[in-house]
Amino acid sequence: MDKENDTNIKQISKEGIVIEDKNVIEISDLKLSFGNNAVLQGIDLEVKKGETVVVLGKSGTGKSVLLKCIVRLIMSDSGKINVLGMDVLTLNDKELVKLRTKIGFIFQQAALYDSMTVRENLEFPLERHENLDEDEHNKRIEEVLESVSQKESIDKMPSELSGGMRKRIGVARTLILKPEIMLWDEPTTGLDPATSREISYLIVKMQKDFNVSSIVVTHDMSCAKIVSDRIVVLKDGKFIIEGTYEELSKSDDEFVKSFFEEV
Repeated sequence: MDKENDTNIKQISKEGIVIEDKNVIEISDLKLSFGNNAVLQGIDLEVKKGETVVVLGKSGTGKSVLLKCIVRLIMSDSGKINVLGMDVLTLNDKELVKLRTKIGFIFQQAALYDSMTVRENLEFPLERHENLDEDEHNKRIEEVLESVSQKESIDKMPSELSGGMRKRIGVARTLILKPEIMLWDEPTTGLDPATSREISYLIVKMQKDFNVSSIVVTHDMSCAKIVSDRIVVLKDGKFIIEGTYEELSKSDDEFVKSFFEEV
């Protein structure tokens, strides 16, 4: 495709970030049951390069399970998951490890190693997956800490950090491998409103600074409003509606309206 036509297939996010008409995640007819409990009953989802998609749904409906299926922490029963051009469900162990280095997964808790300093927490993935000289090694650590405004925490222990600071360090540890995709599982859970807003704007900053594509699972509507380019709503194992925050806030569907009544 020539350059002139290429400009016609780009969208601009609400933050002025280019969203390319190129899918980095493609999920079709994804199904998963735990015993008699059918959690995912035919999930279809596409995420474009540079886009942030928020997944809304009631607690226990499979939002976090979906994220784990994308990185194959949980194996789905059927369906297709294509991530960065790779068929996740058919990858061998070596291929899966390589793919996971391109995907940042932010759990509800920061999941830092309590016995390691911040510096050591950041060094851990570098030493496992990168072969850098000492200067580049230190530069990478300083860069990611700078990106989350936590350079002063480099030699602290996780126990010395607030919940918001630990969350930021968890993000830095994920960014250190320069992922193309970020998966956020309830990123503002357990945080006070001010810190929740800080983390929400940090998600937007990561999108802008690193052009990452993100899926954000949340029930925090303030977070959803700040970070989302598009929202999908999960009910009874399927996505029942999608649209922008503004579009869904005007929905007549009682289930969809229930989320916005909490704002």
